[in-house]
Amino acid sequence: MNAPVFVRDLAKSYRVHEREEGLGAAMRALVKRRYRDVRAVDGITFEIGEGEVVGFLGPNGAGKTTTLKMLAGLLYPTSGEATVLGHTPWLRESRFLTQITLLMGNRSQLVWDIPAADSFRVLQQIYEIGESDYRVRLDELSDLLDLGPLLHKPVRQLSLGERMKVEFAASLVHAPRVIFLDEPTIGLDVTAQTRIRRFVADYNRRTGATILLTSHYMDDVVALCRRVLVIHHGKLLYDGGLADLATRMAPYKLVVVTLADGASPRFDEFGEVVASEEGRTTVRVPRESAAERTAAIIRAFEQQVVDLSVEDPPIEEVIDRVFSGERPLSQVRS
Repeated sequence: MNAPVFVRDLAKSYRVHEREEGLGAAMRALVKRRYRDVRAVDGITFEIGEGEVVGFLGPNGAGKTTTLKMLAGLLYPTSGEATVLGHTPWLRESRFLTQITLLMGNRSQLVWDIPAADSFRVLQQIYEIGESDYRVRLDELSDLLDLGPLLHKPVRQLSLGERMKVEFAASLVHAPRVIFLDEPTIGLDVTAQTRIRRFVADYNRRTGATILLTSHYMDDVVALCRRVLVIHHGKLLYDGGLADLATRMAPYKLVVVTLADGASPRFDEFGEVVASEEGRTTVRVPRESAAERTAAIIRAFEQQVVDLSVEDPPIEEVIDRVFSGERPLSQVRS
């Protein structure tokens, strides 16, 4: 069976007009313009299997949104190929459009001055959803997202968190098989982010939908994705397990030690001390000798140790190492 999302050597370039500042440069540009080709996506290749939730990571301008727009059929690629559910996205066939959705956290598809329920009725007609199916899906989404009275308020009266819940329901009312999420929790408070993450996980379990998620909030990715794609300057740097990324890119672990009575002795002989406050010290040690260094700390402070844990570095730090080019591309790629 073919993968729901298949991408091979996909690339997208833009031709950008450039000129220097000043009136003279502006006048010269009227006669002869100078252009530069910008490679937004540079020959990326990957597949996403049925029911997978995959994180798509990268800094601003890396090419994430451009890739999602090509896969959703909003942009034509410069070269390469892609299929989503067996369809070429940019042909925008009706059968394709009824099986996918693209939700962007900073965009609204609902009419602000009318209740969301009215916009849902419009979507029902666009997607030709039967009344019984529409009711079942809306009831399920209302239950998962706790929409309640939100459906009957004008969208402009909803808070950002409430609006995002309604936007999710609008994007899923036609039961898409492939979902592209572009920063779905951007700007939300911690509570709303947690609810959205829980909803996405529950929806994936219930429907088996394939999901490609971009987010700058690493909590989103850690909570939802076992596999991640890392893109930078349009190139795919890594495709593999989230846990394995930390192993490949961070050759160290963090030993966090809390001692009784707030004691703060020197830990330099065990590794690099990266934090120390009120008896709690964090020591960076080589990954391959983490067990040995931890045992040495316990032997040295056996009577004083109140708590001790060995942790991988924060995933944000791992991703920063990818972007900074601290390891060659050949060593990063899975």
